[in-house]
Amino acid sequence: MKLLKYINLYPLPVIFLITGFCFAQSHTFDEVKLQLDKSQLDSAYIYLKKTKPVSNKFQTGLYHYYSGIIMKKKDEHDEGFKELLSAKKYFKSIDSLEYVADTNYEIYELLTHQKHLVINSTPFLDEYIDYASKSQKPLFLARANSKIADIHSDINDLKNTLYFYRKSVYELQKINDSLRIALIEMNIGTAFNTIEKNTDSAFYYFKKTLPVFKKLNLPQFISINYNNQARTYETAGDYATAISYYQKTNNINLQEYDIKTRVVYYENQLNAYKKVQDFEKAFIYAQKLIQIKDSIDNQAQNKAIVEAENKYRAAEKEKENLQLKNDNLEIQSQRIQNRNLLIGALLLLFFGAITAFLIHKNTKRKQRIAEQEREIEIQKTEKLLKEQELTAIDAMISGQEKERQRIANDLHDNLGSSLATVKLHFDHLKNNKNNPKIENIEELYIKTDNLLNEAYQKVRAIAHEKNSGVMANQGLLPAIKNLAKKVSNRNGTGLHIEIQEYGLDERLDNALEISIFRIIQELITNTIKHAHATEINISLTNHDALLNIIVEDNGKGFDATILPEKDGMGLKSIEKRIEHLEGTFEIDTTIGKGTNIIINIPI
Repeated sequence: MKLLKYINLYPLPVIFLITGFCFAQSHTFDEVKLQLDKSQLDSAYIYLKKTKPVSNKFQTGLYHYYSGIIMKKKDEHDEGFKELLSAKKYFKSIDSLEYVADTNYEIYELLTHQKHLVINSTPFLDEYIDYASKSQKPLFLARANSKIADIHSDINDLKNTLYFYRKSVYELQKINDSLRIALIEMNIGTAFNTIEKNTDSAFYYFKKTLPVFKKLNLPQFISINYNNQARTYETAGDYATAISYYQKTNNINLQEYDIKTRVVYYENQLNAYKKVQDFEKAFIYAQKLIQIKDSIDNQAQNKAIVEAENKYRAAEKEKENLQLKNDNLEIQSQRIQNRNLLIGALLLLFFGAITAFLIHKNTKRKQRIAEQEREIEIQKTEKLLKEQELTAIDAMISGQEKERQRIANDLHDNLGSSLATVKLHFDHLKNNKNNPKIENIEELYIKTDNLLNEAYQKVRAIAHEKNSGVMANQGLLPAIKNLAKKVSNRNGTGLHIEIQEYGLDERLDNALEISIFRIIQELITNTIKHAHATEINISLTNHDALLNIIVEDNGKGFDATILPEKDGMGLKSIEKRIEHLEGTFEIDTTIGKGTNIIINIPI
């Protein structure tokens, strides 16, 4: 039988209690721990019941923890599992991560020994290993590495088994824990024997650890060491020596709860005598084995009978308590009914008085509200008369302001673009006046003269308040094309404007055409002044009662998040005009890559 898991997992709770590793030495649990150290489970349980805490979460966690340990040692795995889960809950509620980790360790050990709890033990071990890695505490790391080694041992992976056992020993050496080091090294010896059949290495570790157990006077581990050496002698074929070591285990007094350990020893001795064909002694150990198993079965049966009797007594007691409770409830119900009748009468009287008071108060309030409403009506009439007077004054002021704004827009939009183009021509003439290679100087003078004349005519038109201008005679598209023709000068300034249109076969409302013309005119002016572009493409599309205007240039672009504001002119002015027309205005520009302006106006 392979004892690796049994050696490494089962005794550790006792060792843990001896060293007092994780839990504070609270005096209320000192006696419980003392009894557990002596393997007196019944005494430990009696003391534990005396120390059951009421409100302290840490003490309550310890109570459930020790209850779980006791249940686990009694092989009552269901109850032990429940108690340890409760302990984990309490420790977790007060963020005691160290205690949570240690409880996970005990839960993992319990689950790896149970036979009928169908619960995955891996998550509990994973949580424990995770805490050990984060805390870097030697004992936690040692126990984590030991568990990982056990897993590799189960699949006969000797290399990783030894690697993780030795990592565990390395951590234990930091805290000089000679007992745990001896236990791990005994496991290493077992691994050499069971996985690789390397008896020399196995004997080395068994001989090395036996003195430690004798020095600490730990009979249980001494007997396990003898048993492991006996198994190794069997592997080596030396059955006589193996039997002599098995007999040494018989001379060691084990505690009552280690009865299952004795079963393992008897089974090993039975098999050893059978191998040497000493059937008489084999029969003796077979009988001993049957007797001890019958003892275990009898204990289980007695336990089941006691549990059944306790359940019966509890049920009878519960029945009596229920009857008594029902009688008390009936008496209490009658008292409550009488009390409720009295309270109901008092409440009825109270609410009647309150209702009468509220009705009286509500009548007075309605009278005051009616008087206030009459005063409000008088104030509304007076306010309406004053508002009518103010509206008339505002209308007069608004009309004057609109007239001023209209004249300012005409000067900026209509005359400004012409003058900007004239300045562009003059700058070109000034820069090239001494350049004999320049062509079409005469044509440029003529165009400039025409623009000046046109500017003069526009001033006259504004003066005579004829703001429809060329629009009244030509319409939107011809006016834009005419503007593009005048501004473009391929051989002069190098600026070229191209117009594309779709669906503008019919005239729009005159006021709308004027607004759209002024918008395009202002965009061209801005491009000439600021963009230093050589090409402007203007696209006008009329589709589904929506006029889409796209103005593109190949100029230097700008940061669209910071629009220039100059007394309402420029892009801000255009945006406000489009908002007034219930349209949308969008700018797509990148510095050094030109500007696209997209406008949608409902028509």
